[in-house]
Amino acid sequence: QVQLVESGGGLVQPGGSLRLSCEASGFTLDFYAIGWFRQAPGKEREGVACISVGNDMTYYADSMKGRFTISRDNAKGTVYLQINDLKPEDTAVYYCAGERIATMRYFLGGTLTPQYWGQGTQVTVSS
Repeated sequence: QVQLVESGGGLVQPGGSLRLSCEASGFTLDFYAIGWFRQAPGKEREGVACISVGNDMTYYADSMKGRFTISRDNAKGTVYLQINDLKPEDTAVYYCAGERIATMRYFLGGTLTPQYWGQGTQVTVSS
């Protein structure tokens, strides 16, 4: 059974940092591209970043470049999302998603939906 479990969210002050984790089970992470998405209250879900299979190429939504870094550790079965200089507008539920495909770069725009999703982790940025 394919499972993705996010963790690492929480309440953080503006300017702070968080590292979100997405732990995979029930499948071999090596063969899956993984992406991070987020959904803020009252807004549509948006793509944040994704990391490819094999060469670990990373892609970021244009509005996410600079403060977000995605990485993966296949040995640990985990994909990470480092978020720096957090802003109140980053407040959202962050989801990781997987697809057995080389890259999810075309999923970031929202026209394609990954097959597997985690339950999400809440990130709240507030002073």
